[in-house]
Amino acid sequence: MQTELSRKLGVEYAVFGFTPFPAVAAAISRAGGFGVLGAVRYTAPDDLKRDLDWIEAHVDGKPYGLDVVMPAKKVEGVTEADVEAMIPEGHRQFVKDTLAKFGVPELAEGEASGWRITGWMEQVARTQLDVAFDYPIRLLANALGSPPADVIDRAHEQDVLVAALAGSARHARKHADAGIDIVVAQGYEAGGHTGEIASMVLTPEVVDAVAPLPVLAAGGIGSGQQIAAAFALGAQGVWLGSLWLTTTEAELPSPRLIEKLLAAGSGDTVRSRALTGKPARQLRTEWTDAWDDPQGPGALPMPLQGLLVADAVSRIQKYEVEPLLGTPVGQIVGRMTSERSVQAVFDDLTRGFEQAVDRVNRIAGRSEEQ
Repeated sequence: MQTELSRKLGVEYAVFGFTPFPAVAAAISRAGGFGVLGAVRYTAPDDLKRDLDWIEAHVDGKPYGLDVVMPAKKVEGVTEADVEAMIPEGHRQFVKDTLAKFGVPELAEGEASGWRITGWMEQVARTQLDVAFDYPIRLLANALGSPPADVIDRAHEQDVLVAALAGSARHARKHADAGIDIVVAQGYEAGGHTGEIASMVLTPEVVDAVAPLPVLAAGGIGSGQQIAAAFALGAQGVWLGSLWLTTTEAELPSPRLIEKLLAAGSGDTVRSRALTGKPARQLRTEWTDAWDDPQGPGALPMPLQGLLVADAVSRIQKYEVEPLLGTPVGQIVGRMTSERSVQAVFDDLTRGFEQAVDRVNRIAGRSEEQ
């Protein structure tokens, strides 16, 4: 399960694992893949430093990377308070009414929201990078297009590869023109922010569009057989995120949420703007239904929606309000039927990959004989 890209990065398997949990990122790298820590939830530089210190101490010298969310165009002088002031009162009232409808308790006095994703804002992402570049990260990925040009230059000066997610061949070409090193072709099936093109169609289109840049396939991949299919489509690796949510190293805030993920089928997700303001695949819940209802006010654009619902999401998670409880996750959730260690997941991936390759080789052998 090696490619030119995995050999360049010094990893055994061309499996890139995105996760918000340091323990999962470290375990992915230890297992032979490439762990990528999601930074969007880190609003305080010291918190990111603490977790990167932890990864450094537990990754056994294996390579790892960081994923940020920042716009391609530099925007200065906009504060969190400025953004907060843009949120209409009607939307605030809609949140209050929805929470009241389902009896969601308030947070305790003085208890801050634990889900305030101001990491969508450029100045926060830049403070994350100021921390990250003090560590030996090998990859910087941006989930919101190509990073600003000065960020790409800074990464390259430190011998850090830059990756960007793309939902179409057109987006991928823009990334290539911007000077990034790796394109992640993220299909419709993926968890989180996605486009509208399925992985089977998207991956070879992106491979052809940006050749010879390496492409990672993402979306709808949760088995070794699917990894083999991605390689057959021209990808030099796979980018997996959802699959790690139910690993024993993950730190999901709610046991009930884990139960919901393990019970969900591949048809139990929806692309909704409810969480961030951009279409993001997640578990379908009464919360997503409320925001997607044409009779409602509709979601605000990023980053307003994320700030608007931050407190509500924290309350829903803390009190495990089942009808509203959800998380970003891809259609691969239907394969996530038990809690397993990251190493056990890798064992299944490698076993399935070998079986798929053997199957194809047998078919190819029979064709040659005929």
